[in-house]
Amino acid sequence: MNQGAFRNARIVLPDSIVEGSLSFDDGMIAGISDGPANTGLDLESDYLIAGLVELHTDHLENHYRPRPGVFWDPLASLHAHDVQIAGSGITTVFDAVRIGSDADVKDMAPHIAALTGAIASARKDGWLRAEHFVHLRCELPSHDVLEHFEAYATHPETRLASMMDHTPGQRQFQSLDAYKQFYQAGRTPAELESFITDRLDDHARYSGAHRAHIVRRAHELGLALASHDDASLAHVEEGIADGVAIAEFPTTLEAAAAAHDGGLAILMGAPNVVRGKSHSGNVSATDLVRAGLLDILSSDYVPFAMLQAAFVLPQRVADLTLPQALAMVTSNPAKAAGLTDRGELAVGKRADLVRVAMVGGLPVVRGVWRQGSRVS
Repeated sequence: MNQGAFRNARIVLPDSIVEGSLSFDDGMIAGISDGPANTGLDLESDYLIAGLVELHTDHLENHYRPRPGVFWDPLASLHAHDVQIAGSGITTVFDAVRIGSDADVKDMAPHIAALTGAIASARKDGWLRAEHFVHLRCELPSHDVLEHFEAYATHPETRLASMMDHTPGQRQFQSLDAYKQFYQAGRTPAELESFITDRLDDHARYSGAHRAHIVRRAHELGLALASHDDASLAHVEEGIADGVAIAEFPTTLEAAAAAHDGGLAILMGAPNVVRGKSHSGNVSATDLVRAGLLDILSSDYVPFAMLQAAFVLPQRVADLTLPQALAMVTSNPAKAAGLTDRGELAVGKRADLVRVAMVGGLPVVRGVWRQGSRVS
């Protein structure tokens, strides 16, 4: 039986912080008590929070492809990724796997197979610290995205699909100058112009039909759907009509407000909060918090950014409490993904727990437990 207890902890509940103790039995939270206790691990007044739930991280792909043209062993990549994820307090992670080939990777098929296969193998063998699911990042203008979607939408760990379109001049790259800056490395001016023309042609040829197919199949299969980089009211209206549940990284205040009004969960990158701005020059995540328009924070490309952002936000946004900020990385993403058994410290929920100490104003992870078992 997996059981234990913690005492002398600052326990972050959904709407308050209590100094007391928490016990768990068989991997589930069994009791939470205010005040001193005589048994359990003494947390020395450190915070005890729910394990973080990450819906969108490119971090696994970054380990797998650490340099252009360099592909690492997929299991070794997953191991390195998993260690950093768990060490950052993340106990549930949706690993983003891009589907759809492009000019940089002309055949994504073997790489998708390598990454999803590694996740399935590691889960089966039981050595992962965090619980890993698959998030299919569907690049709509790609000629083979539907082939990849059909191959992996029924993968046992696939739970979420997002619809992406990185065509120059729209969504994330409304500014053509920003697009050129992002993609100019290794290309001459003439090559960059040709690259842009090809991307525009691909968008016109494929995006609409591919989106319609993925939306239909995702609903048939019961996959959660996310839109990506909505920049306008029209983008949001399209997402609402398609039945998406999550609006990832809206690029403008207008789009975020429309998504909020439409009942979508709004997700932004935690690095945006930590840095104080978007790396693409789009809307600030902190401004969305101030406007009451942000539900979920994702690590995006820096795993520790989730925890750091949650502790930074109450210092930057008036009247925002720590429990409210932590909900953006725990209960809110869990609910958006349909995971009702985790994401908050409450009796009957999973004992996914993180011990956090404040050191020089920085939250430091001192221990992580998944279903009561220590993983970091």
